[in-house]
Amino acid sequence: MHDEFLCHVTAYGVCDGRRIGVPLGTYRAPTLALALWWLRDRASWMAERLDPRPESERIPAAALVPVADTVPDVPAVLRAWCGDVDQQELIADELAAGRLVRIAVSDDTTEYELLAESVDALRMQRTVPALIVPVG
Repeated sequence: MHDEFLCHVTAYGVCDGRRIGVPLGTYRAPTLALALWWLRDRASWMAERLDPRPESERIPAAALVPVADTVPDVPAVLRAWCGDVDQQELIADELAAGRLVRIAVSDDTTEYELLAESVDALRMQRTVPALIVPVG
């Protein structure tokens, strides 16, 4: 069983023709349960900021406008992922097995990525000798 997990949230967009990543948060979770909680919390946090409730006191009047039906609904996808028990169990199984988990969702301008991986698995990868291939 893997005991500690590194979790990251990043938004990627294009600036001057280059893909740029903007870190939105990192957490070193001491347990699998806390890693899953943090990923769900960050997904909800992003969804609320991308699609806040119009009655929110923090939003100036007329600041929100509807988007075209063709634009992917990132907040809805994130909210659905948070509430999907089967997906949460799948993520838990993958992390417990030491595999990297990546949840990514995109709209027309930005990709939002949630990543989690076992600290133990990272340490084990560092102890495996590097593959060296002669060139030429």
